[in-house]
Amino acid sequence: MYIDTELNNIFNQMKEIKMISTHTTKPSDIQRKWYVVDAQGVVLGRLSAEIAKILRGKNKPYFTPNLDCGDYVIVINAEKVKLTGKKLSDKHYYQHTGYIGSVKDTTAGRILNSKFPERVIQKAVERMISRNPLGRQMMTKLKVYAGENHPHTAQNPEVWDIASQNSKNKRSAL
Repeated sequence: MYIDTELNNIFNQMKEIKMISTHTTKPSDIQRKWYVVDAQGVVLGRLSAEIAKILRGKNKPYFTPNLDCGDYVIVINAEKVKLTGKKLSDKHYYQHTGYIGSVKDTTAGRILNSKFPERVIQKAVERMISRNPLGRQMMTKLKVYAGENHPHTAQNPEVWDIASQNSKNKRSAL
């Protein structure tokens, strides 16, 4: 008799307790922001790691690995990014033309001094994001420009100062 009443009390208490559930982010819950990053004097690897984190959405509390939770990133002054050590001459980028035996290579220094210096940052970030349809969707939110001007002022981007986050992020003259 006593056990039955005790079990009944426990059962009633369990009814009153609400079940705790895990929050699942839906695509309609995602709010996107625009950030502008100045790459002048910032080390390439550290810059691209931060940009990849923002594009992926890992800086948000509702990050979900199977959704594109990231924000838009505008990178300016891409031609003034710094590489440490001898990477300007030793870092090679390879491209295959599609024909047998026709692999072309170029160095990072040659790309930075060419017509499209923003490709160095694009490749560095692209290699830090997963290579699947979700990663390609994230890469569409990256906008890289060689100079200081960009056509996204209407989006009112916030300034994300990567250089001041850590003293190792910025190099003056190497």
